[in-house]
Amino acid sequence: MRCVLREGSPVASKYEFIETMRLDRAEYAFPVGFMCERLGVSRSGYYHWRGRPDSATAQRSEELKLRIKKAFEDSGETYGYRRVHAQLLRWGVAAGLELVRQLMRELGLVPCQPRPKRWSLTQAAEGTVPDLVGRDFTADAPGEKLVGDITYIATGEGWLYLATVIDCCTKEVIGYAMDDHYRTPLITRAIRNAARNRKLTKNAIFHSDRGSNYMSAEFAGVLKELQIRKSAGLTASP
Repeated sequence: MRCVLREGSPVASKYEFIETMRLDRAEYAFPVGFMCERLGVSRSGYYHWRGRPDSATAQRSEELKLRIKKAFEDSGETYGYRRVHAQLLRWGVAAGLELVRQLMRELGLVPCQPRPKRWSLTQAAEGTVPDLVGRDFTADAPGEKLVGDITYIATGEGWLYLATVIDCCTKEVIGYAMDDHYRTPLITRAIRNAARNRKLTKNAIFHSDRGSNYMSAEFAGVLKELQIRKSAGLTASP
């Protein structure tokens, strides 16, 4: 019986490490046989893993690229590959450090600190956004404190992006929106749906990360219209 090798498993992670550290790929590299022996895996197993259908490898790579890009953007484009790798681990995503570095190179993600002034289609909101939650994701009553984020789902037609709004008191998803992009209109639909579906208290709190869309002037205007206070976690504090 053939054993199915699950992506992200300890053995698959070793194979990924070997693949990224081969003599013809990495700056500081080792022979395949040497790495297999030190990592306690067989050469035949590695070459079988490497010979899988391209679709399996490509899907794994594309999923990692999406998560890497989100971690990079959430950091204000200041994270290098080591800090992006650490963020992936906090999210429970298994990936080798060298693999993260290679994928960031492919994506052209170069950390900038301080960030250079540049033109952007997303206009930032004026002023700073405070952290009104302080990692206390509880509430005494429904409609007082909300949290939100964006995730993505693989479909037969490509990636589907899902924005959610969760009530910290009931832990319910009280609003959501889906689309083929993760631009600001997606999250504005989600928060409007939440305000329509549930009665929110005046000056309720909505907490998110510091992604560019959540920090945009467009989204800040929608929150002001709905009488919701904006809150955001500190950078590097998911």
